[in-house]
This record gives sequence, structure tokens and C-alpha cells, in this order.
Amino acid sequence: MTDLPHHSSIAAPVSGEQLAVAITTTTVPAFVTGPWETGMPVIWVNDAFERLVGVGVDGLRMLGPHPLLALVEDDPNRAAAQADLAAGRSMRRIVSARKRDGGVSWLQVDVTPMAHAEGEEVRWVGITTDVSEYVDQQAAQLASLEVERRQRADLDLIAQTTELLGDLEYPYALRDIADLLRSIVPWSSFYLNDDGLQHAEGVDVASPPSGRGRRHTRYVPETWHTDDLNGDVPPQEPAGGTDGSARTPETSPSVDHVQELLDGVVDGPVRLDLSGSYGPHSASGWLRRDLVHRVVEESGVVPRSVVVHAVAGRRRVLGLLVTWHGDAARGPGSADVGGWSEPGPEHIFTVVEVVARRAGTAIDNARLYAREHRLAEALQRAMLPEQADVSGLDVWTYYAPNAEHAQVGGDWYDVLQITDGTVGLVIGDVVGHDVEAAAAMGQLRSVVRAYAYELTTPGTVLDRVDQLVAGMRVPRPASMVYATLRHVADDDSWSVEYTRAGHLPPLLLRDGDVRQLSGAGGSLVGFGNTTRTTGREVLHRGDILLFYTDGLIERRDRSLKVGLDTLVEMSARITARDAAGVGEELLSRLADSPEDDVAIVVVRVPDPVQDAQVTALSPRSRRWLLPSEPASIGRARHAVLRTCQAWGLSESAAAELVVSELVANGVLHGWGNIALRLFDTGDGLRIEVEDANPAPPVATDGHPNRVGGFGMQIVERLADWGWRPAGSGKLVWAKLRPQPTEPESSAPLPG
Repeated sequence: MTDLPHHSSIAAPVSGEQLAVAITTTTVPAFVTGPWETGMPVIWVNDAFERLVGVGVDGLRMLGPHPLLALVEDDPNRAAAQADLAAGRSMRRIVSARKRDGGVSWLQVDVTPMAHAEGEEVRWVGITTDVSEYVDQQAAQLASLEVERRQRADLDLIAQTTELLGDLEYPYALRDIADLLRSIVPWSSFYLNDDGLQHAEGVDVASPPSGRGRRHTRYVPETWHTDDLNGDVPPQEPAGGTDGSARTPETSPSVDHVQELLDGVVDGPVRLDLSGSYGPHSASGWLRRDLVHRVVEESGVVPRSVVVHAVAGRRRVLGLLVTWHGDAARGPGSADVGGWSEPGPEHIFTVVEVVARRAGTAIDNARLYAREHRLAEALQRAMLPEQADVSGLDVWTYYAPNAEHAQVGGDWYDVLQITDGTVGLVIGDVVGHDVEAAAAMGQLRSVVRAYAYELTTPGTVLDRVDQLVAGMRVPRPASMVYATLRHVADDDSWSVEYTRAGHLPPLLLRDGDVRQLSGAGGSLVGFGNTTRTTGREVLHRGDILLFYTDGLIERRDRSLKVGLDTLVEMSARITARDAAGVGEELLSRLADSPEDDVAIVVVRVPDPVQDAQVTALSPRSRRWLLPSEPASIGRARHAVLRTCQAWGLSESAAAELVVSELVANGVLHGWGNIALRLFDTGDGLRIEVEDANPAPPVATDGHPNRVGGFGMQIVERLADWGWRPAGSGKLVWAKLRPQPTEPESSAPLPG
């Protein structure tokens, strides 16, 4: 080897022999090869290199051309490195090589062409550095970053799930959560356990199983491992029998693991083998039939098994969360591809289990809220009956509880047909917005009703109510107004007698003038120390009486007197010609954001002359709340006829028929009270009927075994109609089509 040039800063030159000894004895593996064109034969290696690879120069020569390539594992940068060597450029790359003990080490290889004279062949000097520790640290760091990324993605998915579950009234939350889960598993779906499993989208399926059992805490779920799920290990069994003894897992198809999950016998999750055989009426068999169809339809592959998680509430299993993790049979004759879609599925398991638990808690909370809401509303409506139809008067009532409180309170009203030509009106307010206030209201309502049918003069009725309430010790103070209206046949007017117990005065609206009936006042119910007085008025055609509670006008930012003055001012501007229109105008102007319960009773004496005149200034919307009873059908017909007359609409006959059919369907098939709304859209009357039954309306067409539904066929002939979920039930709407005008009949030909 020739002497190498030395750096000018070295005090004494180093001979080539000394440099060769230094390179030979150094601990850094080094080698010298021939040119690339001849296969880079190894010419020289030092002792460190020989110790590293376990062979010397002679052994390397026996490996043929490019012997160094045989010592390292293949890597994606090999082609680029070989291109550098072929072009005579220096090369650096990190490669893996097998150690003498069979292990793998990572080496950084630097190969540089040596200086050579003109015409001499190019030789290469290489130095290797063991960077295994650095590579391992980098790999661990990357693995840690990947774990962190995966955990962040999992937490983000759970956060999105929590956000979706936060809206208890959003009907498609479970469907959207199932779509989110499909970012970590190929397929997932929820099933709800409402007297039989249903898809989260609300589609009924044939012969669904049900699980009515309570959750049991004495069973401890087994720990799941990936190997157990990939293999043919049977699904989870309870850890012990009912006597506490160990229980051997069964592989018999008669064991219905899904039903055990629904009944709360096991906490799950369980694996459902979709290639197994199950009883025709078993929950596992039903779920298998439905899943095979749905997974194949949505993913295009045949599933082998799925994992079933319980969606558990506080006391019972509310449904199932089914996930398929990617095992599939690719078709006849192909190899069965088992296992998970990606390695390390433990985090997927954890995420799905957390989602199932949170969904169960949210569903349980939503159902608990809905039950409490329905209970409170049923209690309120039971104590707050709709008025009976009274002859000779146009009556409209409205009640809405304050949304900030429970759906129950102390406001109430009554419209009583005492005798022919005599009507009793009462409106009252018990302090409070809780069940105790509602109970006190129910007692007062019953007492007032009893005396109203027995006595005639309002002051006398209230005196008797005071005496009984004092003895009953009703726990809450209350205010009320009681009035009786008697028809005067001679001039077609109505006489009014009224008395007030600490309540706001009724309003009398007459030809744009508003007067407060502030006479006959007194203390709250049960606190009367003197005889109650009775005020008297006379109502003529077109006159309107307005009874209300303080929730209509009371606000935190103004006094009650200012609110009453505002009500008087707004009432003077009313342009409606029917009781429902008067009420709608007041609600639109005053009850946009009430801070208390609101109850309103509007009574109008019909005026045939005024009613024949059309006005377009009043709100073109009406609403009524009807009890679920056959009498509501007739009341709805009368309401729509009065509204069409007030709005000057010609399609009253079609509207009456459509409203009759929709309300009849609500009475026959709906739940709870029925809300009727009318809207004049300008190009047709829109009718909405809402009830608490979420099942959609159907016609008999296409359903040969279905009884009923003919009313909807009538609706289809007269209107465009549809339905949508609303609250805990449904809303059916219909928009009347323009009716063709009848052609004039031609005169008969003379015979």
C-alpha cells in the first residue's frame, strides 16, 4: 500500500506502514475492495471487521462477486446505493446484518473511492459503524409515537361519540356512531332491545328476539386475548355456575350466548360464529341470519364471526353493539383468511367497549328522561282537561309549561257546560312548578268543579271553595278567576258573572277597545275572611273574553304592572275574527320566551255579520291540543271549519275531511294527547297532527294482511302528505292540493 498524504498540521509525517497498522488494530471495522466493474472483490479487512462478520478475506472471496451484499439484508435503498458505486460516488447507507450469534445488528456503511493515478483501477475503502442502539431507540420512539397517535385517534373517536350522545333528541346518533366505529373496524351496527331487537335506524325486522332480564353483577367477564378471538375458542361463558363452582365452556350450539348477553347472564363481549348452527327461535340464530345478509350487502364479503358487546343500562341490557373485525371467506376454493384486519386489536376492543358503555348510559338517560317527561305530561294533562264543546260560543284554550322546569306545574283552566245556555269558566295558578303544586292544583280543580255544577253565583262558589280548602289544608297558595256565562235568548247576548281570588283581571275586547274586569277582587283561595263578591258584564256579538295566568306577561326585567299594560296594548291591536286567531296573536307577540307556565282561555261570541268578512292580518296559523278520545275528531272538524271561515279559504270541505282522517288515525293508533296545527302557506293549507307513537302511518296498498289504513288513501287523493319523527313520537303532515272548480252545468235540452 502506498504512503497516504498527510495533513499539514501534523508535526511528524505518518508512514504508510504505521497507518496500515493503525487501521488494522482499530476497533472500527474497515475493508478495502476492488472496482465495481469486477464485482468489488474484497482485498483487505481489518481484525474488527473479521470479528464482526465472522469471516476473513479468503472466506469472502468464496462468496463470489459482490460478496459484501451477501452479508446484509436487502433494503429499499440498495438500488440507489449501487447506482452511486457504479458512478464512482461515495455511498452511505444503514443496513442490517446477521451476527455470528444469530442476532441482527444495524450497521452504517461508508464506502469512499481511494485516490488513484491515471489508468489505475478504482479501489474502495469502507468503514462500518454499529448503530444498532440508535436504530432501536429510533424504532422505540416511532413505536411510541404510533401508540400515541393511535391513542389520540381513539380518544378523538370516543369524544365524537360522547358529543353525538350528548343530544338526547337526535334520532340518528347510534347510526352515526356506528359509522365512526367503521374507521377502526370494517363493519359495525347497533341493535336496540325494545321488546325485540331493532336496528338503530328504526327498521323493524322479522321475529326479533328480546331480552328482559336484569343485569347480574355476580358474573365476572373473562379477559379476552387476540389469539382466543382468532381461533376456534368458544365465546365467553360465565365464570361460574349458580352454585359458585367452576363451569366448563360449552361448545354445543344449543347454548344461546346472544340471549345470555341480552338477559344479563354474562357481561360479554361474546364471539358469534356465523358459520355455526343455531336454533330457529334463538337470539343467536336470528342475529346470525340478519348479520350475514347485512354484512354481505354492505361490505361484499362473507363474514366468519363477529364480536357482540352488550349496550347496558343501569339495570338491564338495552341493546347490542356488533362489530366485524375483517375475517372473511373469499369464496369457494380460496383460503380462509382469519384473524384481525390489523395487528394488535386490543385497543380496538377497548374503544368498542367504551363506546358500548357510553351508548348504554346515554340511551338509559334518554329513556329515563322520556319516561319522566311522559309521566309529568300525562299527570299535567290528566289534571288539565281540554274543554268540552260549548254551544253558542267560540272557545280556544292553550297551556304550555315553562321549559326550565318539569313538564308539570300549578296552572290550570276549565270550561264547563253546566246546563244548556250556561257555561262555567275557571282559570287558576298554584304557586310552584313541581308535583306538589300539580297535586294542589288537582285538588282545587276538583273542588271548583264540584261546586260549579251545584251552585250558580261565582261569589258563592268561591266562598264554599274557601271553606273546603281551609279544612283540606292545601299546602300551596293559589289564585283563580271563576265566571259563569248565561245565554240571553231575547237579544242573542251573554251575561257574565265573575269573581277573582288574587288573580289578574280578565280582559274584555270590544271593537278595538280593551277593558280590564277588575271588579269582584279578593284574597287568595282559602284566605277569604269576608264574603266574596260577584262582578257582572254583558257580552254582545263579536265580544271577546280573555282569561290568562301571569306567565303570559311576567318577566324578570319588568314589573307585573308593565306586563299587564303591554297585554292591554297588544290586545287592542288584535285583528283576528276567531278565538284561536286571538290566542295565536297574543302568543306570537307576548309568549316568545315565557319564564313561567302559560295558560290562556279565549271566549268569543260569534257574529255572523263580522265573521262573513275576510281578514288577512291575523296570524295564518292555529293550534289545538286534543285528548285521545273519539270526541276530539268532531272538535277538530269544527276547529278547521272555523279557521277556514276566518281565513276565507274555499277548500274547507277537503280540509275538514283530511283533518278528520288524520285526527281519527291519531285517536285509534296514537299515544297520548294529539296536537293539531293549521298553516296557511299561501299556496295551500298545511295540516299537522302530532302524537307520541313513533310508528309511521301506512295505507293498505302493498300490505294485503294489514287491517285499516283506508283513511290515508283518502288523504292521498286530496293532499300531498308525509311524516317525520317529532320528539318521542311522530308528526304527520298534509298539504291540500288546489281543488278543480266545478264546471257550470249546461241547460238541459228541451225534450
